[in-house]
Amino acid sequence: MPSVSSSACADVVEDTVGRHRNDLIELSHDIHAEPELAFEEHRSCAKTQALAAERGFEVTPGAGGLPTAFRASFGSGPLTVGVCAEYDALPEIGHACGHNIIAAAAVGAALALAEVADELGLTVVLIGTPAEEAGGGKVLMLEAGVFDDLAAAVMIHPGPLDIAAARSLALAEVTATYTGREAHAAVAPFLGVNAADAVTVAQVAIGLARQHLLPGQMLHGIVTDGGQAPNIVPGRAALRYTLRANDTEALRDLEDKVAGCFLAGAVGTGCEYDVTPVSPVYRELRPDRWLADAFRAEMRRAGRNPVPADVEAAFPLGSTDMGNVTQLLPGIHPIVGVEAGGASVHQPAFAAAAASPSGDRAVIDGAVLLARTVVELAETPLQRDRVLELRERRVA
Repeated sequence: MPSVSSSACADVVEDTVGRHRNDLIELSHDIHAEPELAFEEHRSCAKTQALAAERGFEVTPGAGGLPTAFRASFGSGPLTVGVCAEYDALPEIGHACGHNIIAAAAVGAALALAEVADELGLTVVLIGTPAEEAGGGKVLMLEAGVFDDLAAAVMIHPGPLDIAAARSLALAEVTATYTGREAHAAVAPFLGVNAADAVTVAQVAIGLARQHLLPGQMLHGIVTDGGQAPNIVPGRAALRYTLRANDTEALRDLEDKVAGCFLAGAVGTGCEYDVTPVSPVYRELRPDRWLADAFRAEMRRAGRNPVPADVEAAFPLGSTDMGNVTQLLPGIHPIVGVEAGGASVHQPAFAAAAASPSGDRAVIDGAVLLARTVVELAETPLQRDRVLELRERRVA
């Protein structure tokens, strides 16, 4: 098991985060004050890369062809480590997932690692990744080769608990659109084909299917179009559903079940229908065990109380496109606890907590913990060689 890093470089990165404390908290609060939705995070993207650019990072905007993505690199060492920043917000409830904390902590870790990059033979890459809440920015960036040169990728996420080897659920999100035929609901309803009824049949089928779902499989959805007026038989109606499961294989099984439910809506009403993916599939997190253990040790050193390793799997954390990254290269997505009065992520109270003193502490602690974990990776020959060898195999 990794020991707590006690090298001179570990001390340097912690001191560097401390020197930038005010800038990092200001960045967190600035992003929090101007929440932007997926693929629209222009101000947040610019704010996140600004401190790195001032430090001399080489910034590449529009990474992977996404206007609100970027890469900012520093150093020229053979060990290339990515630090992922997120900065998109949620509709109506803003940064209730605390992405402002993620962005600021990532910047802090990158700035700190830049101070020791030459000594450690390190290249630090701060990666601005848009559209985690909807759209799968990291998946698109993976496909575009943005992560190809990395030996490892790290990030933190705020939450109600401290969790080193955080888990997540695989996710798919789809829309089902039904097309029928309008008619006057009183004069000639028999001329209509009711698309809203198709939505009802599909939802009833989904509700009945829940009894037979595998453990970890779950469904949640909304009606996005149910017709325009009660005296018109709806000629168009639509659903949007999120499907989750413990792993990608179980997700595929769930997709098959739900496909039958959507079909039932069409068959039962005579409507045409179309099912369309909303975003790329999010795969489950597969945290690198050594990196997670190193981060856990650093959490304890910092006075935090991570949940025991043997119960981490009991706390799946929704879903994240960072799961796709950890399926391809060594990575971690630990949770740094924020006190939110019992609220969890995606609740208004957590949005408030994301700019509270506890949220500010998560920014600083998160930056320090990430930076010290990367230092230990760089200074542990066996693990350094392991991640470098994995990268060579991946790109061969």
